[in-house]
Amino acid sequence: MSRYWNERTRAILPYTPGEQPRDQKYIKINTNENPYPPSPRALEAMRGAIGEGLRLYPRPECEALREAVAREEGLPGIDHVYMGNGSDELLAWAFEAFFEPGRQVWFADITYSFYPVYCGLFGLDYREIPLREDFRLEPADYAGSPGGVVLANPNAPTGLMLDNANIEAVLAANPDVVVLVDEAYAAFSGQTAAGLIDKYPNLIIARTLSKSHALAGLRVGYCLGQPPLVEAIRRVKNSYNSYTLDAVAQAGALAAIEDAAYARAQCTRVIATRERIRDALLMRGFECTDSRANFLFVRYPGVPGAWISDALRRRGVLVRHFGKNPRTADWLRVSIGSDADMDRFLEAVDGALREYGIGGL
Repeated sequence: MSRYWNERTRAILPYTPGEQPRDQKYIKINTNENPYPPSPRALEAMRGAIGEGLRLYPRPECEALREAVAREEGLPGIDHVYMGNGSDELLAWAFEAFFEPGRQVWFADITYSFYPVYCGLFGLDYREIPLREDFRLEPADYAGSPGGVVLANPNAPTGLMLDNANIEAVLAANPDVVVLVDEAYAAFSGQTAAGLIDKYPNLIIARTLSKSHALAGLRVGYCLGQPPLVEAIRRVKNSYNSYTLDAVAQAGALAAIEDAAYARAQCTRVIATRERIRDALLMRGFECTDSRANFLFVRYPGVPGAWISDALRRRGVLVRHFGKNPRTADWLRVSIGSDADMDRFLEAVDGALREYGIGGL
């Protein structure tokens, strides 16, 4: 630890991303990436954006991109939309724009682990509200938050989802603070809270193109909300860097959003594979949550999650193990890959179970 660090830097516990191996010997289903390529139209647009024009700064307000998002989401205009480098950046801006030290921000005890990192970075107090034994979130637990509410919907890593009636209950129970709904996986759930924006001035939604549009390497996200909330995000963003989204990313993201049919088709493929693999794991004796994301959250009763994770790794398959929290110590998050990759995963699962002395299929 450097003696030149300030006290805030010393206290930070940064987020740990999923392993990104440098070689290609693994089936990598540990980071929730889309197994299918981006839209061909997006790839063509990005190639077209690479040229002499890169000597110029990109459009700082991403107007064309925001207009496309507003059309796709059925919102009145670009004043309801703002762009960022993936939803993580937008989440960080939202934490800084809407939450204050001394007023607790509430989120679940098992959810996206970046939320407490943001609180530590910005000096925010927070309360982790326990999920039920089956990992379900009870909306009544979030009534009357003093500082704000953050809901990942579907939740990560559990994959469980609140319907819009329950999201609306949380919004109505917290009229004086912002409710931030993180919809990173909404494209795989069949639901979004975007239709509630007109009714609730305290709702801000964060989205990403990383999963739904297979653009994790591009880093593009957006937020949705009424204009005063979007303006707050804009103020924070322009206090850090007025040119956050580069010209190539803007071109590719615009083409990807306009090719909505392609994105929906790929998400539908992922959903079908998710359901097939869930059924296969249940048949083998695993427990699985009712995930509505592009991953499954699973465990095998009586077998340590760390052991299964290591056994799969020895067989060339990477999954995500959540061992730091005692409640999730035996659970694994399994991203949905291509059908071929998931068949390899099932073969590795069977081999691991046989090694443990249980058997497989």
